[in-house]
Amino acid sequence: MPKSNACPFLILPIELVYRILDHLEDNLTLCCSMQNVCRRFNQILNTYYRYQTLTKLYLRGKQIGDQRTRHIGNALWNNMTLTILDLSCNQIDNEGAQHIADALRTNVVEFITTLITLYLAENQIHHEGAQHIGDALRVNTTLITLNLNKNKINHQGVEYIADGLQNNTTLTTLYLSDNQIGDRGAQHIGGILRVNTVLTTLELKWNRISHIGAEHIGDALRTNTTLATLDLRWNQISNEGAKYISDALWANKILRLDLTENLISCEEAHQLKKILGDRVTC
Repeated sequence: MPKSNACPFLILPIELVYRILDHLEDNLTLCCSMQNVCRRFNQILNTYYRYQTLTKLYLRGKQIGDQRTRHIGNALWNNMTLTILDLSCNQIDNEGAQHIADALRTNVVEFITTLITLYLAENQIHHEGAQHIGDALRVNTTLITLNLNKNKINHQGVEYIADGLQNNTTLTTLYLSDNQIGDRGAQHIGGILRVNTVLTTLELKWNRISHIGAEHIGDALRTNTTLATLDLRWNQISNEGAKYISDALWANKILRLDLTENLISCEEAHQLKKILGDRVTC
């Protein structure tokens, strides 16, 4: 047989490897999959300029799935530059959520010290994936914004997230819209609002929250003085529920409340606007 002229990737000159990576259309995904495969690959990534200067990575709608999410999670372990990661709409379920959560937890051992914004909206992490994310929030000290919209998260998943935020000192913005939180989940939201002193923006649109859930949230807001924006649009909150929450605005002087498209009568909406002015929208 003739001797093969193929040159193994591992022994190519590093400058040639850089040129190959530069000409690949999806070189970032390849870089992520190369992380921690072997020492040689790590050496390449640690000196490849496009990988080391990466600060924002937008991968929305790329059909990444759990396997490639694992590669991204592995890459995050040693990345010290990425601040924004968007993995929305990528068919990621609870397994993929675990890979990302594992990376978020590594900041306690001096890795992933830069990621501040994470978008996981429009995936399928369910309550199992929410448990992984909640566990990570217990120890993560960098994340500021977390978007979990439209992930089929139920009241149990919200409980995991709430538990993770008990002692979290950095997350200020949380999006949980278009999930399956309901009144039982709203009770857990109320629980976290009683003790958390960092969260300033909370979005809970489209979550089937009625006056029962509104009461839980309203009671918590009587003592919470840090939440500045609460979005409860497109729920099932009646006049009674609106009163529970709006009464809390007397204690929280900075909170702005959006109750648009609920079950609030025109008369009640007018009264709320008369009393609270532009701090409430309904």
